[in-house]
Amino acid sequence: MFSHINPSNYPQQLEDKKNGIACLFSNYDLPTFDIFESEPINYRYRAEFRVWHEGDELYYIMFDSETKQKYKVEYFPVASKLINKCMSQLLVEIKNNELLRQRLFQVDFLSSKSGEVLISLLYHKQLNDEWQVEAEQLIEKLSIIAPVNIIGRARKQKVVLHKDYLMEKLTVGDKSYVYHQVENSFTQPNASVNEKMLLWAQQATLNSGGDLIELYCGNGNFSIALAQNFDRVLGTEIAKSSVKSAQINIAENNIDNINIVRMSSEEFSQAMNGERKFRRLEGFDLTAYNYDTVLVDPPRAGLDPESLELISRFNKIIYISCNPHTLHENLSHLVETHKIEQFALFDQFPYTDHVETGVILSKV
Repeated sequence: MFSHINPSNYPQQLEDKKNGIACLFSNYDLPTFDIFESEPINYRYRAEFRVWHEGDELYYIMFDSETKQKYKVEYFPVASKLINKCMSQLLVEIKNNELLRQRLFQVDFLSSKSGEVLISLLYHKQLNDEWQVEAEQLIEKLSIIAPVNIIGRARKQKVVLHKDYLMEKLTVGDKSYVYHQVENSFTQPNASVNEKMLLWAQQATLNSGGDLIELYCGNGNFSIALAQNFDRVLGTEIAKSSVKSAQINIAENNIDNINIVRMSSEEFSQAMNGERKFRRLEGFDLTAYNYDTVLVDPPRAGLDPESLELISRFNKIIYISCNPHTLHENLSHLVETHKIEQFALFDQFPYTDHVETGVILSKV
């Protein structure tokens, strides 16, 4: 099922993506854009599989996106080497263990460049103390591969054995940053391309000064790497787990010029416009910030009208997009006030149609 994942075909598929983006944005005056390629295999640091039970056999399955038919997965070439090692060994260890295999229906893997693995086992049954004893022994057996932690999940139940996060280490230019990454929360799946994306944004804002406002800041992925280029950074994020991770990351990286506030971009727009007051903003003086640079990394739906209007007030806009079609639509509004200075393609997802892009705009 993975015959299309062929490293020798990768340069051509990347060229096809480049041509597709050039065609989609042909109505805009794009500069020559930068292309940031991925490793051709073992580039994905997250993966999830359904588990199929067939008599005494136990194996991973995935579903064909077109036919919806299931197929067996013994090796997943796009996943990191650590995930592939743990995939096979996990089945060996639990195959003959009734407590661990019974009613197991999904396994999620999160790995890191720093060498840790977090495994979530999802069940159609409640997990008891006996299960936890067996899971602890499973950790010991898998730890010959790498530092491993396991989380058990069932309906309204989450059993954390030791910890439910990894500490990732990313290198951006000549500096390294650590990132707290929590199970079941969003993290960039292609860590190596993420490093390139962070370096691109860092270089694009070099010597910017002033303050950076970041909407959809997540766990502080961009805020942490870009803080050195600004006097202050104010990030907004709605997900509680991501806000908590961002706070941890600020402390772990010894950064003292970042503040994170838990609110959506729509709410932040309303606060900026004086339309609503939020208790979460107590202690923040929004009028004290220099609103010169804004960074947005919105979900696939793109920016809502209020957020579009808000960012159009800034002199410089850094727009990271996981959906070129909604980016194209949003740009139709932004080019009324701004000029596209830089454009980049980040190939986070080789062998698929998905494209991550970055745009730098400056006020006309």
